[in-house]
Amino acid sequence: MKIFLVGLGSIAKKHIIAIKKIEPNAIIYALRSSNNSENDENVINVFNWEKASEVDFILISNPTNLHGDTILKALEFKKPLFIEKPLLHQLLQVDEIIEKVNNNQTPTYVACVLRFHPVISYLKDMMHKTISKIDEVNVYCGSYLPNWRADTDYRQSYSANEEMGGGVHLDLIHEIDYLYWLFGKPLQVKSTLRKNSHLNINAVDYANYQLIYPDFVASVTLNYFRKQNKREIEIVSPDFILNGNLISYILKEEIGNKIIVDESAQMGTLYDKQMSYFIDGLNNNSFYENDVQTGIEVLKMVLND
Repeated sequence: MKIFLVGLGSIAKKHIIAIKKIEPNAIIYALRSSNNSENDENVINVFNWEKASEVDFILISNPTNLHGDTILKALEFKKPLFIEKPLLHQLLQVDEIIEKVNNNQTPTYVACVLRFHPVISYLKDMMHKTISKIDEVNVYCGSYLPNWRADTDYRQSYSANEEMGGGVHLDLIHEIDYLYWLFGKPLQVKSTLRKNSHLNINAVDYANYQLIYPDFVASVTLNYFRKQNKREIEIVSPDFILNGNLISYILKEEIGNKIIVDESAQMGTLYDKQMSYFIDGLNNNSFYENDVQTGIEVLKMVLND
């Protein structure tokens, strides 16, 4: 298997590890900007798109503000696309991308790894089987941006810079994505986006959403400034209260204090599951649930457009 990689940051390296577990002999070409770029033993540095014509898929994981132009360039080669979330940081190139994807019948996948989290996948299964009525959903994800990337100035990262496609609403698009996956498209989205915490960055550092469904409201809070990480989902129904802790991998039924999911897992395992899903789709010529069209629907919710 051959892969063409655009963007060699921390997330790309997680994808490379997952690829090598599944396809140990995979050849990975990494598009680099200069001869001074760092060397990585798992990739072959290239300095133009020529090798993209002979690969099995193209993996896009460069800064979000570059995704639009990169996707349009990649579509010229008519190869399947694996695109790290978020798909884009704005909607300006959406129509052109959709037109080219449809014309080429290009398989596309937008990487939102929490769809493979055991808590979320269990809840997805429950939506079809045992949950008949929901009264309320609460989602919270808070973490401390200065701790995200060791030995770097967080203020220089793309996350902290609006012009690079940063902002907590885009970085943590996972939460909106899995709610879309669990419950579908809401009737209405209300949002509050702010950038006024002590972090003093120019990107959104606090986001609050209300996803309004016919019978309930899902409330979502995201932030960059919580020093103790917290990532949870709560589902309230007439019969039970479910609380999912995505950090500890525990789903608990609070009324009976019953633990439903307790899987000792690491975040890296989710990247393995995701890459297996993608490569299986390539081998079986199947299309993906979370394709570009779905990614655009989620992005519209996040941008409230």
